[in-house]
Amino acid sequence: MDLIIYIVIFLIGIFFGSFYTLAVYRIPNREDIIHTHSYCPNCKHKLGILDLIPVFSYIFLGGKCRYCKEKIRPRYFIIEILSGIFFIVVAYLMKINYQNLNLEVILNFAFFVLYFTFIVIIAGIDSEYRKMDKKVLMYGVIISLIYMVYLCIIDFESIYRYVIYLILFIILLLIDTIYLKKKALDSYPLDILITIIIMIVFTSEFIVINTVIATLLSIAIYLILRKVQIARGKSKKTEKEINQEISIGLYLAITNIMFYCITLGYCKFLV
Repeated sequence: MDLIIYIVIFLIGIFFGSFYTLAVYRIPNREDIIHTHSYCPNCKHKLGILDLIPVFSYIFLGGKCRYCKEKIRPRYFIIEILSGIFFIVVAYLMKINYQNLNLEVILNFAFFVLYFTFIVIIAGIDSEYRKMDKKVLMYGVIISLIYMVYLCIIDFESIYRYVIYLILFIILLLIDTIYLKKKALDSYPLDILITIIIMIVFTSEFIVINTVIATLLSIAIYLILRKVQIARGKSKKTEKEINQEISIGLYLAITNIMFYCITLGYCKFLV
């Protein structure tokens, strides 16, 4: 019975993986991600149902478009597979099995899926364009608010903690919509702060502290290596250009999910 549960979770994971690639491609281009039919990016032909089955369509079509025979970028296939595997890993670390499958377990996993969707899309767009998409950020804020309500219901004593985060959300969003837009200032640093608060809500302060430390260390190492390249004449970019191309959201996302899984693993195997 557990095998069936994990097969279902894997299938859910690969479908979400397919959605992630679509969202990261379409959202920055202001394309609809729900109602617009999927199409081949090369020939623009609308894809049929048999072309849209994650992982399996890629295999059966030999990694090529059915209509124009252009090769499909293998990253779509890889992301779908990795998403399915990651869903299984998290479900296993959450101790999801036939014996303890109840409403609370299902809701916890569902909230993880919603959060992971936010993390992947925000990181994917940031890695490509070095910006935090406002609509994706608002999605993150909304699911955070819903999750906080859920947590307060099951543990009312924590309500004061989440009231603080709610106030921080309101303050940061007001600064973004009123001050920064009026002054035409870069909102990237503020968007990073909002992302960090969303991370805290879903993964706890302890994990996010480690996330921020690991992110700063990773960026510091990256900058040192790039400066060495500049000193040796192996890079034509200036230090300012290198600083501007660092996707902080991507670093935060990777380290946050890493520490989240480490913490889940610790709780499963050592506690």
